[in-house]
Amino acid sequence: MMSLDSRTLLGPVVLILLAGTLSGCFSSGAFLAGNVTDVQLTEDNYEIVATDVHGSATAGYLLGVSGGFGPSTTAVAVARVSGDGQLYQAALDNLWEQVRDQYGAVEGENLALVNVRYDVSALNLILYTQPTVTVRADVVEFTD
Repeated sequence: MMSLDSRTLLGPVVLILLAGTLSGCFSSGAFLAGNVTDVQLTEDNYEIVATDVHGSATAGYLLGVSGGFGPSTTAVAVARVSGDGQLYQAALDNLWEQVRDQYGAVEGENLALVNVRYDVSALNLILYTQPTVTVRADVVEFTD
């Protein structure tokens, strides 16, 4: 049988847990393209600019869990404390920064990412979770 003290504490504890659950963060970073351009690299109208370039993005969350499978990552937590909520976009931006740093300007060039791969990893601790998305690709430049 519950004593008066434990019943008195049960209400506020349930209220705090419920408020934390309802006010938390949820992020599903599925990168599912609505339109896909299929380019066949069968003609001699392109040059390989870079191979295996990559970009990564990380976010940190309190009191949550994160994980990923294939081209998606999901985080359920109370609050984001670092990073960007748009991990795939941030990883792609970082990838293009790497290309600029290593090979020069990309604006105005006929460049495309090919052989694109997405990797998701997650650090899950009880109080903190940190999903990381890495995008790897080769870069080609069309010459015609």
